[in-house]
Amino acid sequence: MGNNCCCCGSRRSQPDRLVYPGGNKITHGLDGRDSKRCSAALITPKKKTRTSERESVGPPPRLTAIDNNRYTPDPQRSHADIIRTRPTPTRPPVSVKGRIVVAVYNYEARDSSDVSFKKGDRMEVVDDSEGDWLNVIHLMTKVQGYIPGNFVAAELSVESEDWFFENVSRKEAEKLLLAEKNPRGTFLVRPSEHNPNGYSLSVKDWEEVRGCHVKHYKIKPLDNGGFYISTNKTFLTLVELVNAYTSESRGSPSPPVLTRLFVAENAYGLCHVLSTPCPKPQPTMWDLGPTYRDKWEIPREEIQLIQRLGHGNFGEVWYGKWKNNIEVAVKMLREGTMSTQAFLEEAAIMKKFRHRRLVTLFGVCSEREPIYIVQEYMSKGSLLDFLRKDEGKCLEFEDLVYIAFQVASGMEYLESKQLIHRDLAARNVLVGENNIAKICDFGLARVIEDNEYCPKQGARFPVKWTAPEAIVYGKFSIKSDVWSYGIFLMELFTYGQVPYPGMHGREVIDMVEKGYRMPKPTSHVLPDEIYHIMLTCWDAKPENRPTFEFLTHYFEGFNVTSEVPYREVPD
Repeated sequence: MGNNCCCCGSRRSQPDRLVYPGGNKITHGLDGRDSKRCSAALITPKKKTRTSERESVGPPPRLTAIDNNRYTPDPQRSHADIIRTRPTPTRPPVSVKGRIVVAVYNYEARDSSDVSFKKGDRMEVVDDSEGDWLNVIHLMTKVQGYIPGNFVAAELSVESEDWFFENVSRKEAEKLLLAEKNPRGTFLVRPSEHNPNGYSLSVKDWEEVRGCHVKHYKIKPLDNGGFYISTNKTFLTLVELVNAYTSESRGSPSPPVLTRLFVAENAYGLCHVLSTPCPKPQPTMWDLGPTYRDKWEIPREEIQLIQRLGHGNFGEVWYGKWKNNIEVAVKMLREGTMSTQAFLEEAAIMKKFRHRRLVTLFGVCSEREPIYIVQEYMSKGSLLDFLRKDEGKCLEFEDLVYIAFQVASGMEYLESKQLIHRDLAARNVLVGENNIAKICDFGLARVIEDNEYCPKQGARFPVKWTAPEAIVYGKFSIKSDVWSYGIFLMELFTYGQVPYPGMHGREVIDMVEKGYRMPKPTSHVLPDEIYHIMLTCWDAKPENRPTFEFLTHYFEGFNVTSEVPYREVPD
């Protein structure tokens, strides 16, 4: 929130006056057609044509939460848009009712209906039908109540091991392992991105020339059960494999079948013996407490406003606490900013969307104005402000790639749920510790009653971020969000520079219609490959823009170094 870059002119009344550039067609290189990288920022426009299928100009109908047609679908695509099917690293959910679970983290009860526990505590699950919350009996204290399900794992399961990370990508694994406090040999095991039955072992290493880096090894499944990294060392379970490669197990008594593996004091072909499991970050709390697991109206007296953080398009933003205990961010919406009913309908939907790259919406205080939006607190504030401060200016290039990946991942989730953001920009991405980035304000732009955001005749938009078909025709789709993501990338890799520097909104619209695209910046490091991705996001034809699924893959796999994807261990 914050920047008000908009067009001061009224929207055109003739739909055929929008010119889509297309002389040097830019594709994202995935459909077999020739891809011409544009060295110039100006693209030759095509001949103007009248298209009967285009929407007439005028305000699109306001959608409500009960509308079946919330989403403007993409035009029918005639070519593949992603390189490969994105695997789902998480295993299918298994019912834990009646089973024993063990705590993987500490948890402090938040109200009278939940149970406190320490890491390692054992609990029996009484009921697992409450979504993110389990009803359990603590086997030591005999207290019954609710616990967050993502804080525990089935006893003796792989998920209960300190070294197992269920929902971590390769890039995220590297970020966690490279923390300064982690010694050489720190490791984690994660589900394989390519083999649904396999795993990946990621290890922190150090070399004099390269310094600290991460090496990855494939843990492959055997047809008859078991796992191996090299074919001459096979193991019945994942735990046995990790123990065999771990320094603590060297010289320890071991099963006869593994005895020969403990003779030599070496890493058995790995870059280093496995020394310490990587510390696990605290999981996301999706609700303030079990009381709010199925409701989202929060009594206003439970919210303590402590410090004003800033002011944006929707109103003031405050740092506060819930019940004087849990940190929260509170958005106080300006009176008259939106219809209360429309907002509540949208908030009910927004609360259901749960992804670790989206800022968690805990609830609202809506019984009187100003309306409070109570959400997850992100300590570093908006990405735009962060990039412009000293701490943000010190971010390395690989940190920027990591943020680009996180935002693409969050948008991929919205894409899968057919939800359009409408105002994706650096100001609407929040940053927490360890450069964790999350998207905020998704869904709000659709119900806001402000000239900046409402697509009405003569309305104003944040045009520098908005796709041309959305500006002129009010036609929003996930592909208009992709256009905005391209602008976001320019903000990111220029450390918060205003898009189209020196140009006002009216000029931007006119130049973009004629085929102009922002040139590759010369004052900041930006590889040609990433600039080319930006250009594909700004393709005049929405259907030619990449999907967020592809963009997530792209930045997840973008190698800043020449490290090989996976190391082979000699037999």
